[in-house]
Amino acid sequence: MSEPQAFLDLEPRWPIVATISIVFALTLLPGRVRAFPLWMVLVIIAVLVAPMAGLRLSSAKQRWLRIESIGTIVFVSLGAVGMLLDLKDLFVKMVTPPSGITGIQLLNSSISLWGTNVLVFSVAYWRIDRGGNVARAKGMPGAPDWLFPREEVDDESLPPWRPTFVDYLFLAFCTAAAFTPAEAMPMTARAKLLMMAEGLLALVTVLAVASRAIGLLGS
Repeated sequence: MSEPQAFLDLEPRWPIVATISIVFALTLLPGRVRAFPLWMVLVIIAVLVAPMAGLRLSSAKQRWLRIESIGTIVFVSLGAVGMLLDLKDLFVKMVTPPSGITGIQLLNSSISLWGTNVLVFSVAYWRIDRGGNVARAKGMPGAPDWLFPREEVDDESLPPWRPTFVDYLFLAFCTAAAFTPAEAMPMTARAKLLMMAEGLLALVTVLAVASRAIGLLGS
């Protein structure tokens, strides 16, 4: 079987690129506190997006899938480090008088940080579930890390279904917004730990940073 035929089950990457574009726009909010300079943020994004473009334009699907797999690991790792550094900087500025940081800066930073949290973990979920993007593209997925309600519907009239990035984005959004799996249920220890980490970051961002920002705006 030729390589292009072996990878006919590639899911579209444009939802990932669109989500990254929205989150990147949030990093441009006025006064946003960030751990990495803007040029480094662009490099981190390019590490994820460039292989997706290569996968779309090149016939060497297997090579670009491997590069994409490595790129997602780098993106998630650096994104997680950046979020932790952002939180540290925000806490230092909040508790060190005189901080000189305004309520608008804190609010913009918390919004951007919350959006980044959703993006990074949605990519992480998409990367690890069922053996990862390479296994799913080959049509040889592994055991599920999350069980989606659609998989439990036994109706032969419905077309075959599998989760795509949008499903993982919704899962990450619900975890960060409601601090609970609103739809898909975690089936493995690593899935539960990842959701706990995302929920904790979102909780700290909302309760500590955003609430302090609203307090400053109201004073």
